[in-house]
Amino acid sequence: MATKNVDEMSFLDHLEDLRWHLIRITIAVILAGIIAFCFPKILFGVIIFGPTEMSFPTYQWLCEMSQLIGIEDTTFCADRFPFDLQNRLVAGQFSTHIWTSIYAGFIVAFPYALYQLWRFISPGLKKNERRNSRGFIIIASLLFFIGVLFGYYVITPLSFNFLANYSISDKVINDFDLNSVIAVVRSSSLAAGLVFELPILVYFLTKIGFVTPQILKKYRKFALVIVLIISAVITPPDIASQVIVAVPILILYQVSIFISRIVVRNQNKKELKAKV
Repeated sequence: MATKNVDEMSFLDHLEDLRWHLIRITIAVILAGIIAFCFPKILFGVIIFGPTEMSFPTYQWLCEMSQLIGIEDTTFCADRFPFDLQNRLVAGQFSTHIWTSIYAGFIVAFPYALYQLWRFISPGLKKNERRNSRGFIIIASLLFFIGVLFGYYVITPLSFNFLANYSISDKVINDFDLNSVIAVVRSSSLAAGLVFELPILVYFLTKIGFVTPQILKKYRKFALVIVLIISAVITPPDIASQVIVAVPILILYQVSIFISRIVVRNQNKKELKAKV
């Protein structure tokens, strides 16, 4: 399969090639997940349950900021969150351990997954296109990890702080399920990581002519509404949290317009040179 020319490969050959790339990605995720599985104290005690402790760096910073501006009644300076964790399933903790390890393995193996996908796509590109996209894996991985960190250190603490202190009655005691708590950390981090890939997505959409800077500018107002909807979905329903999340996404949208403009400019230069 490796000795075949791309032009000579049939549709089934491409599917077979894609299958092997997906198999390598799966193996990498599983291996990284096994390593994460072997260190439950770090995976759960430090990472997963970190945002549920008031000693988490985000809460410490927010506490200092609230005191600095003179806000006395703040939940960011409390001793602990008003909730406990519970497991209601016989195999709940074991299955949670396995699935959380797999998600951790996916995050760790993300650059390798991009590398395998790039190996599948790159043979169909021209030499100059492969050369111009040389830093794709590094940039895409960097954006993903920045997004994951943003989700973990910003969205997740804000979500826990709001939801844990929200109460409809003193008669209701918060006793959160283990899977529910982990789902907040997982969804917030992964969603932010994928959202931060927006500039990469716009780059490729511009390359194939599906998106232009004019289109991005024209639908900027609609994009603002979509951003606010996304912020409302992945954050607690308070205005401050939504604004905190919306701002970096809007910045990414502006960066995407700049990237799209550069791509179109380079394509126009190539067309002029070809005519000359």
